Amino acid sequence: MATDVQEKEPQANVTTEPAAFSDPVLSGTAEADFPYRALSRGAIVSVALAVVALVGLVPGFQVMLVLAVFGIAAALLGLRMTSLYPREYGGRLLAQIGLSLNLLLVVGGMAEHAYIYATEVPEGHQRVPFYVLQQTEEGLDFPTEEAMQLNNEKIFVKGYIHPSAGSGRLTRFVLVPDLGTCCFGGQPKSTDMIEVVLTGGQTVRANLLKKKLAGDFMVVPQGTQSQGFDNPVVYRLRANHAK
Repeated sequence: MATDVQEKEPQANVTTEPAAFSDPVLSGTAEADFPYRALSRGAIVSVALAVVALVGLVPGFQVMLVLAVFGIAAALLGLRMTSLYPREYGGRLLAQIGLSLNLLLVVGGMAEHAYIYATEVPEGHQRVPFYVLQQTEEGLDFPTEEAMQLNNEKIFVKGYIHPSAGSGRLTRFVLVPDLGTCCFGGQPKSTDMIEVVLTGGQTVRANLLKKKLAGDFMVVPQGTQSQGFDNPVVYRLRANHAK
């Protein structure tokens, strides 16, 4: 009996290729899903300088507004870096905020202090820079010609209270031109001092802040001795305005 041998057709070898390995890190998709960019240092510094420069709005500390100028430069640097290297550096918005704050501080601070300077002298008084009263020539320590011309005039002058006056609220003290003379310059010269007497029951607090005084100025060529000073005081001021 013949046996029918059914030949089977050979099946093709089907090999299943493994799915291509997809690594989000290697493929670059991680940058889109998990972006990491360093904050621009310029942006950070610009905001930090703006915060510190705020002190410059306080009268007497206007020099701090210079920091806002550096803040503007730092902000511009931050904006440049984020434009040139957008994938490496972030913080563009922070840089824009820093730029705006520092610009406002420079413009607003200058306007504020210009207004104060223009309006701080009481009516009927003339502004007198302290250096006008100081003898600049070595070895000389008597009233200057400008000071003699101001004798019995109403003046407005700025300066610092010498620590010899004590602490608390004062009605009488010695005014000196700067903190160096005030606290670190030893015994001031005669023309570096103004003996101040406040009138009308006014007082000022003893501290290291600059004072603004206005009143009747007097020159005492022979000088008078004031407690705590080696040199005689040749200038006096009866102040009816103190701030």
